Amino acid sequence: MVVGDASLDIDTLVIGAGPGGYVAAIRAAQLGQKVLIVDKSELGGVCLNRGCIPSKALISAAHQFEAAQHGEAFGITAENVKVDFSKTQEFKSGVVKKMTSGVAGLLKGNKVEVFQGECMFINQNEARVFNDHESPRYRFKNCIIATGSRPIELKPFPFGGRILSSTEALNLPEIPKSMVVIGGGYIGAELSQMYAKFGTKITIIEGLDTVLPGFDKDMTSLVAKNMKKSGMEIFTNAKAESAEQTDKDVTVKFSVGGESKEVTADYLLVTVGRRPNTDGELGLDLIEMELDERGLIKIDHQGRTNIPHIFAIGDIVAGPALAHKASYEAKVVAEVIAGESSVIDYKCVPAVVFTDPECSSVGYTETEAKEKGYKVSAGKFPYAGNGRATSLNNTEGFVKIVADEETGLVLGSQIVGLEASNMIAEMGLAIEMGATLEDLALTIHAHPTLGEIVMEAAELVMGHPIHVIAPRKK
Repeated sequence: MVVGDASLDIDTLVIGAGPGGYVAAIRAAQLGQKVLIVDKSELGGVCLNRGCIPSKALISAAHQFEAAQHGEAFGITAENVKVDFSKTQEFKSGVVKKMTSGVAGLLKGNKVEVFQGECMFINQNEARVFNDHESPRYRFKNCIIATGSRPIELKPFPFGGRILSSTEALNLPEIPKSMVVIGGGYIGAELSQMYAKFGTKITIIEGLDTVLPGFDKDMTSLVAKNMKKSGMEIFTNAKAESAEQTDKDVTVKFSVGGESKEVTADYLLVTVGRRPNTDGELGLDLIEMELDERGLIKIDHQGRTNIPHIFAIGDIVAGPALAHKASYEAKVVAEVIAGESSVIDYKCVPAVVFTDPECSSVGYTETEAKEKGYKVSAGKFPYAGNGRATSLNNTEGFVKIVADEETGLVLGSQIVGLEASNMIAEMGLAIEMGATLEDLALTIHAHPTLGEIVMEAAELVMGHPIHVIAPRKK
C-alpha cells in the first residue's frame, strides 16, 4: 500500500494484458526493466479469453463432429454421433484456463508486477491504478498502451437478449437451431461455419459482394461454396435494417437490391468489426494524446506516440487487428525503450482465417505487387496434385506464389486449403529473408507432406512443375 498519495517509481507501465501487453511486459522485463502491467479483466485479453483461443477450440470440436459423421470415403461408418455441448464448452474453458494460467506463470517468472484493475493517466509521467481495494499512483519512465478493442455495436442491433456479439456467441449453453449473422468477415465466417457444422441453420447478411472481403475472390469462392454446401444461406450486397426479438427468437429485416426480406432465428450475431479501446476513463485527452478520426493512436515506425516516452501497440493503432501483429509490435517497442534500434516492419504480417477451407495470406497479392510497380510472375499449385492431401481426402485449395519476374524474389503468397494457417509461415519466412523462387524450389521438402505444395508452386511459377502440366508460354 502507498503511504499518503506518494507515487511509486517504475521503469515501464504496460496498460492491457492481451497478446500485445503481456508480451511487451515480458520482453521489457527480460531487458532489465522494472515493469508493472495493469488490466481490468483477465490475463491474456480478448484473444485468450473471448476470441482467438476459445473460438479455435470450438472450431476444432466442430471439425471432429463433422469428421465422425462423414468417414465413408475411408470405409468408416458411425451411427448416432451426438454432441454434448456442455462438455464441448467445458473443453473450451479448460483450454482457456490452461493458456491464461500459462501467461500468469510467465509474468511471475519474469518478475513482472501485475495489478488487476483500471488505469487512468494523471499526467504524462504518472498514472493511478485502482480497484475496489486500493488505488496507488505510479511514476513511470515509459509507458506502453495496449488496451485492445471491442466489438462494434450497431444502433439498430444493440447487444443483449438474443442479439449477440462474438463474446456471447462463444458462450451459448446449447447449440441453436438457427442463427442470423450480420457481417461475413473473418469472425462472422468462422463462427458461422462452426455452428453450421454442429447443425445450426445459418443465414449470413453481408454488405459487400463477398464473404471474407479483403481476401482474393478465388480463395473466398471456395469458402462460400462450402458454406452453401453445408446449407448456409448467404446474402451479399445486403443491408441489415432492424431486428425485433421476443423471449424465444429474433426477426431481422434486411434488403437486397431494393427488395425487402426478413428472417427469424433463435439468435442474431453481429460481427461488423471492432472498435479501439481508446475512449473511457483512461484519460488520453488529459495527456493530449493524438488520435486519428477512427480513434486510433498515431505512432511512428517504432511505436512511439506524440508523447516520446509513451508507446502504443495492437488494435489501438493502425493496421489489421491481429494478435500476432500486437505481439510483434510489443517486442519492438520493449526493445526501443531499452535503447535498441528496432523498427516496425509490416511486410510479413500474415492474415489467417480458420474457415473451411482455411485461408491465409502474407506479403503482396498479385494485384498489390503490380500496383507497386513490379513486373510480376505468379502461379497456383493445386492441393489436388499433392499426395498427402489426396491421402487425407482433402484436395480442395491451392498455394499461390507472387514473385518479381526479373529477380525471382518472393513478394507474397496466398494459400487456401487444409492447414493453410500453418503453411503460410514458410512463405512469411521466405519474404522476410529475401528468398527467391529458386530457394523454395531447391529446398527439399519431406514426402508426403502438404509442405511440398510450396516447393511445387515455386517450380510452377519458374515454368518447370513436375506434378502438373506446365502451361504453354505465349
